Amino acid sequence: MADSIPLNPVRKNSKRNPYYNSARRSRYSLEDEPSNLDEMPLMMSEEGFENDESDYQTLPRARVNQRQRGLGWFLLGGWKVLCGSCCDCLAHVFRRKKELKARTVWLGCPEKCEEKYPKNGIKNQKYNIFTFVPGVLYQQFKFFLNLYFLVVACSQFVPSLKIGYLYTYWAPLGFVLAVTVVREAVDEARRYQRDKEMNSQLYSKLTVRGKIQVKSSDIQVGDLIIVEKNQRIPADMIFLRTSEKTGSCFIRTDQLDGETDWKLKVAVGCTQRLPAVGDLFSISAYVYAQRPQLDIHSFEGNFTREDTDPQIHESLSIENTLWASTVVASGTVIGVVIYTGKETRSVLNTSYAKNKVGLLDLELNRLTKALFLAQVVLSVVMVALQGFVGPWFRNLFRFIVLFSYIIPISLRVNLDMGKSAYGWMIMKDENIPGTVVRTSTIPEELGRLVYLLTDKTGTLTQNEMIFKRLHLGTVSYGTDTMDEIQSHIIQSYAQVSSQPSNSSTSGSTPSRKTQTSAPKVRKSVSSRIHEAVKAIALCHNVTPVYESHTSVNGETESAEADQDFSDDNRTYQASSPDEVALVRWTESVGLTLVNRDLTSLQLKTPSGQILSYHILQIFPFTSESKRMGIIVREESTGDITFYMKGADVAMASIVQYNDWLEEECGNMAREGLRTLVVAKKSLSEEQYQDFENRYNQAKLSIHDRTLKVAAVVESLEREMELLCLTGVEDQLQADVRPTLELLRNAGIKIWMLTGDKLETATCIAKSSHLVSRNQDIHVFRPVSNRGEAHLELNAFRRKHDCALVISGDSLEVCLRYYEHEFVELACQCPAVVCCRCSPTQKAHIVTLLQQHTANRTCAIGDGGNDVSMIQAAHCGIGIEGKEGKQASLAADFSITQFKHIGRLLMVHGRNSYKRSAALGQFVMHRGMIISTMQAVFSSIFFFASVPLYQGFLMVGYATIYTMFPVFSLVLDQDVKPEMALLYPELYKDLTKGRSLSFKTFLIWVLISIYQGGILMYGAMLLFESEFVHVVAISFTALILTELLMVALTIRTWHWLMVVAEFFSLGCYLASLAFLNEYFDLSFITTWPFLWKVSAITLVSCLPLYIIKYLKRKFSPPSYSKLSS
Repeated sequence: MADSIPLNPVRKNSKRNPYYNSARRSRYSLEDEPSNLDEMPLMMSEEGFENDESDYQTLPRARVNQRQRGLGWFLLGGWKVLCGSCCDCLAHVFRRKKELKARTVWLGCPEKCEEKYPKNGIKNQKYNIFTFVPGVLYQQFKFFLNLYFLVVACSQFVPSLKIGYLYTYWAPLGFVLAVTVVREAVDEARRYQRDKEMNSQLYSKLTVRGKIQVKSSDIQVGDLIIVEKNQRIPADMIFLRTSEKTGSCFIRTDQLDGETDWKLKVAVGCTQRLPAVGDLFSISAYVYAQRPQLDIHSFEGNFTREDTDPQIHESLSIENTLWASTVVASGTVIGVVIYTGKETRSVLNTSYAKNKVGLLDLELNRLTKALFLAQVVLSVVMVALQGFVGPWFRNLFRFIVLFSYIIPISLRVNLDMGKSAYGWMIMKDENIPGTVVRTSTIPEELGRLVYLLTDKTGTLTQNEMIFKRLHLGTVSYGTDTMDEIQSHIIQSYAQVSSQPSNSSTSGSTPSRKTQTSAPKVRKSVSSRIHEAVKAIALCHNVTPVYESHTSVNGETESAEADQDFSDDNRTYQASSPDEVALVRWTESVGLTLVNRDLTSLQLKTPSGQILSYHILQIFPFTSESKRMGIIVREESTGDITFYMKGADVAMASIVQYNDWLEEECGNMAREGLRTLVVAKKSLSEEQYQDFENRYNQAKLSIHDRTLKVAAVVESLEREMELLCLTGVEDQLQADVRPTLELLRNAGIKIWMLTGDKLETATCIAKSSHLVSRNQDIHVFRPVSNRGEAHLELNAFRRKHDCALVISGDSLEVCLRYYEHEFVELACQCPAVVCCRCSPTQKAHIVTLLQQHTANRTCAIGDGGNDVSMIQAAHCGIGIEGKEGKQASLAADFSITQFKHIGRLLMVHGRNSYKRSAALGQFVMHRGMIISTMQAVFSSIFFFASVPLYQGFLMVGYATIYTMFPVFSLVLDQDVKPEMALLYPELYKDLTKGRSLSFKTFLIWVLISIYQGGILMYGAMLLFESEFVHVVAISFTALILTELLMVALTIRTWHWLMVVAEFFSLGCYLASLAFLNEYFDLSFITTWPFLWKVSAITLVSCLPLYIIKYLKRKFSPPSYSKLSS
């Protein structure tokens, strides 16, 4: 579930059409100014420019592809492409998806459904009983390394190719496979168990005969299901009834969209009004629902009751839905199931995260292929030196098997165990408590990052909103002058209550009368403050919740009967923290929201009076409209007012002309405040009735409902009276500034991708020191077509060392026409801020950086809208924040605070990469040295393909004799953690990848050839009479050499390393007693054996120790200069 939810699905051509049209228009106007277009070298061919814009990307590339498809293309990987496309075609034929359609669902009558809908079972398993073994084996053998060992092991069943014992080849391979199969089986069993638990949950289903218990997996479309408080909703349903008297309930959606705020859902009015639950079967009614789709924030449908005259029609929207995987937070609900199983919103939005492979693994894979090539060349040389006599082809294969230790199978095992060890160390680090490693395969990626893409709200900021500023046009109030507002509010309501009783219940009568009779008369500051505060207290979607009562019904009754609105147990629930901050602020200045249901809300004045308002309409906030509105009727006077609040860009054209709004919005944004413009409009009864008729008609339409409804609402949004501008601050997370500075000094380029407005994003970038004080900021002008984008990119090219701020719309235009140029220019910036980004755009930017720069990217976020970006990056980090755990669960690493990222990268990233590089190369060295000895041995004995060491010696060499010291390299560190954090510049070296490169690899190859040659030739020179002595001397010297080489590689000793060295030596000495078939015990205990082994070992290791000492003295690495 955690891996799910791209929150804002891209709507078809919603943004692109205007750009395409404007680009077509601008093509002709641009012909007059070719000089401007030619200033910038275009990556696109001129023929692409002449073609229709929609073909820009495809045309030139398609032609190139056509030219390339020859025999060379086929041999160099074309066969893979062809095989893949054939498999895709076959898969498509066998798994042709059923088309999703709109449906009519009769209440409580699943048998009336025209089509067969999917089962409601949850299935997260990767395999079934038949596909498990083939599936796991395919996943293992698609890697070159494992496939190579399988081929070598299988060759041992052919008698003429058999070299040594079968178990020396099959035991290590079998061990690796067994571990993998067991791990997958355990994971699969856990998934099966989790699915079984979910599918076996019991729910009450309403039938004509009463309630029956059904399993979650047996629920069908059309069933009437009862869901209790704190129970998971099993399928997508339309909300018909609730036990709450208000006709509404709250649900928790954190498992669906990552948001922790409760959502208010409304029951269908027709079914909520029925006297009893059983009456649902006495009516003939159906729900028309649109076809299943991705968007969890929209729904269109109709409810129709047929057995009345005239028929009752009600429009259904998102507020009437209960999506699967959400949890009922209040009351008991009854719903009719409309989508099940694969068609539910939660399953449609589940994206299966790709398997991430680290850069180090890819580099080692390349080195492995180079080793295989060397192995084949060596085998060919051996056969050539034999003179290609006899069955030379069989001999060639025998040599390949003989030298198969060049590529050690233990490489994969050691690295996987090392990764697990690094993950354990990260989670045990007391300096970054609460850190969780969810993907144990890529800890080395933390040490190679060049780009960090971060969300703003909840990641750099705390997502804790504090009301800071109220601006009325002529006067502005900050935190230090809020008491003035409070005194004005107390004063205005005191005046009202002292008036005659007929108007005493209304706090707004005087100002309303003034406004309606003479709107142009200047109001006093007091009445303007009063109007503004009241508008903020009324225009929102916040509901006060009283937690102290045990029973929900009891709570509602007491609230209604006694007006028991005690402040100490009231909490506010809303879908946006901004709204809660505004309502909390009105409470602090004296106007308190005390009760709210679907049709009314009540405010308490400073003197304790209750003002009641009837809610006529609510227009919720959407990312498209960027505003929300409410129409209320004051119960005491009957006045109808339309209040609206929203972003300045949306509200500027709606409110009456003024000369201060734009300037003040800019000022507040520069202070880092999130701004909202509040306005109102008084409506007469006739105006409202006309609006309501048109609005209800639009809501019932099946086609283009959203557009029709928006058009009706826009007819009201004209010449509204501007009341005030509010500023809310989102505070920075702890230690954000030093952390960003640390990352910048480490050479990491930081891009901030946010859905927030340009001014706020720019301000947070400055206040968090993402952009340093002395740096210029280039704000990319809004562009809508190719010509504008071209000119603006040229203007940007002339700037040097400045941060870039660009909006999502302009970014989309630039990427359509000048993708390569834009990314190239943006990558040269020290910091980039992209504002107004959708979740899909965030993921797209990550992918672009990966494609164009070939550098490693890291994405960090805290909300469901960051999941796609986190999954797209090479390394995803999630923060457990106010927006829920969605990002944290989908990420590779989960942290609790942004500041922990510094230690995670500088210390753990560095150690993981350095250790894995050393471990990988050492394991390869261990294989190459024994293969060199084999080559020398074969060449001395007339190029015979006879193994030097057989049976247990080979297995023991790769395991018990050298495994522990080699694996102890995972405890090594070149720099102390404090030093790595103090000098973040050290991190820059890691991104160059010098710890594991062809250069370091060649050095290890030369060391292996030198040591293997010395050990073998030394043993041959010193052996006496019997061949068995060569084996004894060379093998003992080999073990000692390996132990000494581990000691040479270590930079910082740990007590476990010393234990590992002595333990391995002890194991070897102890095993000598049992290895009679390989060693002559009487010879091993003699003095000549000891001095010969010591001499050979000394010659093989001493020169390397001397070279290392000289290198450190005359050309020390940067970290050693610091530590000294």
